[in-house]
Amino acid sequence: MTKFTQEQVDELNSTIKTTEEALQWVSDNLHPKVAKASSFGAEDAVVMDIMLKINPNFRFFTLDTGRLPQETYDIMDIVRKKYNISIEVLFPDTKEVEEMVKEKGLNLFYESVDNRKLCCEIRKVHPMNKMLNTLDGWITGLRRDQTKNREDVKIFQLDHGHGEILKINPIVNWTWEQIQEYIKKNNLPYNSLLDKGFPSIGCEPCTRAIKPGEDIRAGRWWWEQDGNKECGLHIDHK
Repeated sequence: MTKFTQEQVDELNSTIKTTEEALQWVSDNLHPKVAKASSFGAEDAVVMDIMLKINPNFRFFTLDTGRLPQETYDIMDIVRKKYNISIEVLFPDTKEVEEMVKEKGLNLFYESVDNRKLCCEIRKVHPMNKMLNTLDGWITGLRRDQTKNREDVKIFQLDHGHGEILKINPIVNWTWEQIQEYIKKNNLPYNSLLDKGFPSIGCEPCTRAIKPGEDIRAGRWWWEQDGNKECGLHIDHK
């Protein structure tokens, strides 16, 4: 595994400013030990399209938590066939899920924030960790205006929780309007839930459509009062 220093990351952020430049650097310097994590939302549609125009052999993986909407499974197959790519599907550990459900029930996440975070950890974070332990870098669809927690995100970051590998956020400066415009202009396939008011898509029982005027992340874990809600995949463990 290649480890990076903060000085190297600072240099990258000072010289690389655009999405295409960032992904070209990643292709030239990290492939094939780099992969895009995709939940098949709108941002993922954009990043995947740009990536494949740069390198048709880029790697992609997704987390099948066992609780995803059918629409997400549908778009996975549509994207796989459109681009003729292989998508690495990660699953949670069966024993961990069984023990959690036996102790706390199937819908434990509604009962407390701790239960919800436990479910996210077992179904998402643990399988993600196994994948990242094999890589030198991973690519996200994070944008600064998604949540308050992401306001300081840069294109290149050290992932302190995974051996100082690189975390690459190539569309960090894009707005929601730019994402929608790119999808329409390039006629990209996208998750049909976007047309039903779901700008942020996660597990089926933990995601709802948003109301007019609501924040684009308001539909995620909507029953929780804390406005800075994350599943654990994008927490800085420094």
